[in-house]
Amino acid sequence: MIVKAIIFDINGTLIDINTDEGNEQIYRSISHLLKYYGIRTSRGDVRDGYYQILKAQRRAGGEAFPEFDAVAVWREFLQTRLERSGVSLPKAKLAQLPHFLAELYRGISLNRLELYPDVREVLDELRPCYRLAVLSDAQSVWAVPEMRMVGIEQYFYPIVVSGDLGYRKPDPRIFALALRRLHLPPEDVVFVGNDMYRDIYGARQAGLRTVFFATGQGQQTMDGVEAHYNIYRFGELRNAIRFFEEQG
Repeated sequence: MIVKAIIFDINGTLIDINTDEGNEQIYRSISHLLKYYGIRTSRGDVRDGYYQILKAQRRAGGEAFPEFDAVAVWREFLQTRLERSGVSLPKAKLAQLPHFLAELYRGISLNRLELYPDVREVLDELRPCYRLAVLSDAQSVWAVPEMRMVGIEQYFYPIVVSGDLGYRKPDPRIFALALRRLHLPPEDVVFVGNDMYRDIYGARQAGLRTVFFATGQGQQTMDGVEAHYNIYRFGELRNAIRFFEEQG
């Protein structure tokens, strides 16, 4: 095999991340902030409203593997609460605030954000030889800044994020989109992920070679599904790429 590109999942593969969406401080802080805009709400209303809109958005998409858009969720939440409160915001503020609320939500929920050992060193070695891309079930408003925070955004093009599309892995369209943006056929590309269903099964169905990184995050096994290569430390990816290239 001639490896021309490597596509990576982000969270659980490149970045070791832990978030707590059950943290009541998220919803308390947002409710306090919104009072400054004349929106009278409570942490319970913020929490319940957010998840109701999120679930409705996923149902409305009609997708087999639905994804939500966090900024759009907060935009709808704001519009409904503004109407209920009988107040309005300047257009510029109304355009900016949903994005800010999505960032605030994520920032408060974040407990840990760091690269797995050896990630940067291996990426430095791979970048001169291969095209590197990412494909993640995530939100751009979170994923791109978080990649920037740990210093790896500049390694990858394209960056394909499910929240921009309305569907997520293992939907074959998301893998096809990444391949189109790379302008490469699947037989020239390796996919690296930590979830046996969404990453490995999905990538195999799309015709890519697969590397499973057993980080303990995500689904670790799936009946009838195996990766072409398994690694247990990120540094072992060097051996995986060598394995594929030696297959001819």
